[in-house]
Amino acid sequence: MQPENDNSQPLALRPREAAKALGVSPRFLWTLTKGGRIPCVILGSGKRKTVLYSVASLKGFLEPQPNLMDSQQQPQRGDLS
Repeated sequence: MQPENDNSQPLALRPREAAKALGVSPRFLWTLTKGGRIPCVILGSGKRKTVLYSVASLKGFLEPQPNLMDSQQQPQRGDLS
């Protein structure tokens, strides 16, 4: 039986680490968070506040997402309506 969590892999990342893992800036990561696209966990309050992003939610964000154009009828070439 294997352990559920491999101790070499963290369960969550701090904002700077999460942004680096996604290849985006920390500011853009926060924009995605405020927009509800990537959830975070906030622990503590005031100066001792810690923001964490679960690795699972970051991986979920990278999953293919439906394209908005796929759900809408695309205009055909030469169609002027």
